[in-house]
Amino acid sequence: MKRFDIYEMVTNLIIQRLEAGVVPWQMPWKSTGAMPRNLVSKKAYRGFNFWYLLSFNFENPLFLTFNQVKQLGGSISKGSKSYQVIFWKLREYKQKDGSTEEVPMLRYYRVFNVEDVGGLDLAKIPQLQSHDHEFNSIEACANILDNWLDKPVIETGKSYACYIPSSDVIRMPDPRTFFTDSGYFSTLFHECVHCVGHAKRLKRDMSGHFGDHSYGQEELIAEMGAAYLCGICGIENETINNSAAYIQSWLSKLKNDNKLVVMAASHAQRAVDYILEHQRKPVVSSNSNSEKEAIPVSFSF
Repeated sequence: MKRFDIYEMVTNLIIQRLEAGVVPWQMPWKSTGAMPRNLVSKKAYRGFNFWYLLSFNFENPLFLTFNQVKQLGGSISKGSKSYQVIFWKLREYKQKDGSTEEVPMLRYYRVFNVEDVGGLDLAKIPQLQSHDHEFNSIEACANILDNWLDKPVIETGKSYACYIPSSDVIRMPDPRTFFTDSGYFSTLFHECVHCVGHAKRLKRDMSGHFGDHSYGQEELIAEMGAAYLCGICGIENETINNSAAYIQSWLSKLKNDNKLVVMAASHAQRAVDYILEHQRKPVVSSNSNSEKEAIPVSFSF
C-alpha cells in the first residue's frame, strides 16, 4: 500500500487551484473580505493555509473544525466540502544515549466555511471589515520601506526590476513608467522579499539561475511574500499576472517537487515577518563596473 504523503496532498490541492485558473497567492484584496481566520480562536491563518483558503474567494472567510461546529451547537450542511489545514507538531524521540529530541512533524485537519454550517448563533459570527475601504495605500507602502532598518540600496531609473545579491542592491524602473502607483510598490515588494534571503539576513539559497529549480522556488517565495505585503498595505496585488505560460511553468515545477509549495509559503512568511520586525516604528496594517551596465546574477520581476 502506498504510504500517505502530506506534502503530496498539499501540492495536489494547489495544483487543482492553478488548473482551475486560480493563482492562490494573487490576493483580490479589493473584492473580497478579510483574511481567512478561525471563527473560535479569531486567529488569521498563516503560510500555506492562508494562500490556500484565500484562493476560494469566500465572501465570509471564517472557518471551523468539525469539533468546533459541534461545540457551538451547529451542524454541517449536507454535501458541504471540507478544506485541509496543515500544522507542525513536535514529537519527542528517545535517543540511544537516553536523551530526547523534538522533531517537527507535519499534520493536517479539516475545516468548514461558516457558510456551510447551520444552527450557529449569528451574534457569535463577527462582521469582518472589507479591505475595500478608504486608506492611503501609497503612504502605507512607503512607510514600510522608509522605516525598514536594514533595507538594501534601492536604485531607480533602470530599465528593469531586479535584486542583485552580490551587491545587495535593488534596481527599479522610474515609478512614473508604471501604469499605477500600486503596481510600482507591488513590484518593489517582490524584490524586497528576494533581498531578505541575503546572507546577512535570512540566508536563503540565492545561487539559482533562471530556469532551474532553486530559481523557481525563489520566485515563488517572492510572489507570495509580495502579495502578503500588498495586503498589509491595503493595495490590490498586481504581482505576476502576465501570462498563462508562467503559470504552466509553476505547475511543471510543482508536479516535480511535492514539497515546493509548503516550503515556499513558509519562507515567504518568514521574509515578511523579518521586514515587519526590523522597523523603526510598528507597522499598522491597512487591514489593520564598466561603462556598459552589466546584468549580474539577479532575481528579476
